Amino acid sequence: MNRFQELDFYNVSDLFSEEEIMVRDQTRAWCEDHLMPIIGQHWEDGTFPNHLIPEMGKMGLLGPAIPEEYGGAGLNAVAYGLICQEIERVDSGLRSFASVQGSLVMYPILEFGSEEQKKEYLPRLATGEIIGCFGLTEPDFGSDPGGMRSRCRRDGSDWILDGRKMWITNGTVSDIAIVWAKDDDGVVQGFIVDSHSDGFSAPEQKHKWSLRCSVTSELVLDGVRVPEANRLPKASGLKSPLMCLTQARYGIAWGVVGASQACLFEAVSYTKQRMIFDKPLAGYQLTQAKIADMASEITKAQLLAWRLGRMKEAGTMRPDQVSLAKRNNVKMALDIAREARTLLGANGITLEYHSGRHACNLETVLTYEGTHEIHTLILGHAVTGIPAYK
Repeated sequence: MNRFQELDFYNVSDLFSEEEIMVRDQTRAWCEDHLMPIIGQHWEDGTFPNHLIPEMGKMGLLGPAIPEEYGGAGLNAVAYGLICQEIERVDSGLRSFASVQGSLVMYPILEFGSEEQKKEYLPRLATGEIIGCFGLTEPDFGSDPGGMRSRCRRDGSDWILDGRKMWITNGTVSDIAIVWAKDDDGVVQGFIVDSHSDGFSAPEQKHKWSLRCSVTSELVLDGVRVPEANRLPKASGLKSPLMCLTQARYGIAWGVVGASQACLFEAVSYTKQRMIFDKPLAGYQLTQAKIADMASEITKAQLLAWRLGRMKEAGTMRPDQVSLAKRNNVKMALDIAREARTLLGANGITLEYHSGRHACNLETVLTYEGTHEIHTLILGHAVTGIPAYK
């Protein structure tokens, strides 16, 4: 793959600043040099390339939007989105790792943590010295996080946490976990939990056929003692973890554009070379109809992500606007990955090609951080003013 070749039918790159383009191109070059050569084997083995975490930290790919005073790169929203795009151009699982570290671990510490917590954890998270995870989803409460059963109670100067969390990215390899639980008054509280604490365990979930390069875990909290100094003092209520999810969903809206671009590029390259009935497969009307649809949908998704990024930078971005972009762009990317796989024929089911792997991964992305259906209801609520969740 030519690292700088992509479909940009509407010259969306003209909307980016020089710094944003530099961030995009540097990230793409690093990902293609270090991640592309190994991704197929890691996906097949179901392993994450842990040895590259320090390099990701040096590249500024972990928490790039965190202020420089806390070890981040201090990048704007569009630059961060482009980083997500370039990582997911390789694999959704790799982007999930970076998204969790930045949006679901570093962001809540930055937004809801004390100054001491920010100084202690954020620089080490930015370099990849320590890894974090985000414990909100529970076995019976995914789309309805308000129903969580995890509980926290005061015990002198400490808190005692009990509960279970499910589908937790990075859980097994994490040094800290951002855990959400209800106190005796039913108010959701957030905690920075040391993964080595007594009563804390994170068994890995195996046998996945999607996001195989991402570590997915269960979190078990059995009387875990957490000092008051590790409670996020500015977090209170379900709104706090939902704000974190908004950050993660923003990155997803950008990331899947990269996955769809990779699939289109692969499909076009393959069909121009594949001869059938003495003619390139790309020269047939059915093939060109599929490619035209892909190009159209990617272009629309690019513009959605760009506009959302500029609103985020201006401080005007709303959660329902993020839902629109996450919902549209993920479904778009999944459809394109599936269609690209068909154009590759039987070759499309091998790991020599990437569209099939992207299609499998995107099945998870369609579900996590709010299912396609939940984002549909969020949009319906925003447009009509009538909630249809119950």
